[in-house]
Amino acid sequence: MKIILAGGGTGGHFYPLIAVAEELNQIISDENIADSKIYFLSDAPYDQKALFENRIIYKKINAGKLRLTPSFKSIPDLFKLVIGTIQTFFLVFSIFPDVIFSKGGYAAFPVVFAGRILRIPIIIHESDSAVGRVNLWSAKFAKEIALSYKQAKEVFKNKENIIHTGQPIRRDLLHPVSEGAHEFLSLDKEVPVVWILGGSLGAQKINYAIESILPELLQKYQVIHQVGEKNLEEMEKMTEVLLKENPYRNRYHIFGSLNPLSMKMVAGVADIVITRAGSALFEIAHWEVPAIIIPITHSHGNHQMKNAYNYAREGGGVVIEENNLSSQLLLFEINRIYDNEKVKESMKQGAREFGRADAAQKIAEEIIRIGLSHEK
Repeated sequence: MKIILAGGGTGGHFYPLIAVAEELNQIISDENIADSKIYFLSDAPYDQKALFENRIIYKKINAGKLRLTPSFKSIPDLFKLVIGTIQTFFLVFSIFPDVIFSKGGYAAFPVVFAGRILRIPIIIHESDSAVGRVNLWSAKFAKEIALSYKQAKEVFKNKENIIHTGQPIRRDLLHPVSEGAHEFLSLDKEVPVVWILGGSLGAQKINYAIESILPELLQKYQVIHQVGEKNLEEMEKMTEVLLKENPYRNRYHIFGSLNPLSMKMVAGVADIVITRAGSALFEIAHWEVPAIIIPITHSHGNHQMKNAYNYAREGGGVVIEENNLSSQLLLFEINRIYDNEKVKESMKQGAREFGRADAAQKIAEEIIRIGLSHEK
């Protein structure tokens, strides 16, 4: 059996593909499915280590972004898209997979297009409340449509082949680790922990809001602040000056990024998380950490705002829009959540109901089922 994974460009596309690949490899091993190969087609490998560990064969394709407002500037992208689609067609034809699993995005378009022409079964997955353009187009002929948010179902005309799976999450991030976490992170077991998770690039607006209340925050909490690699040097300099004479400066822990082990450790001890409304929301749901969600105001299709409010409706957190974000409001919400056991427990329950631990397994089972049918 040959399986193609398509997508990439961001961690929100790539790592769910890796989560599904983990389950695919497990099923292939358990069922002794002979001559199985998994390919990843994208314009960049994103994380070569993850590909190697999961025995995924990477094939580079050319993929151009198609702008919503055509102009002379979009001509090179259009040319790249056309050439890349032709090249990808011959690559997919040479592999001739039994099934294609697409996460959407510009890098998936040439692969799905080739699969459509070659009549290869296609399964798609949408991670956001606002469905992306490639997935909207792919849904017209996809065998199965998997959704992270159940609210996205209303966008599709044909609802018979839609399954609400939740978001595929890598095995090494599914379960938080509390034992030894305080020692690993140099934390005091007697002081509550606030975790600021700004995404892979960090979030400057959140960083600045935290920085202005940091002295007051540290009187009561320990702070683990993931600021983004590009913001690390600036934030280190700012907080070094701000906390120079502060008796609680050792309670502040700043990171550019966090690896999976560190993420699990922080998740195991965090009392509250402040986050954007990307794919990390699903990990937070599995970890059952009460959340303050600050969505990006102008995200594509306004998906972060929709994600945030859909999550909040399940009870897992509270939303503060960027337009309303102030340091004092943020401090008020942190204290309100931490000081009220009923609020914390309600948010944990809401997160528990939102998260679906078997998303990757369900999708992998569908891929194998459809792939085996195509093989015959």
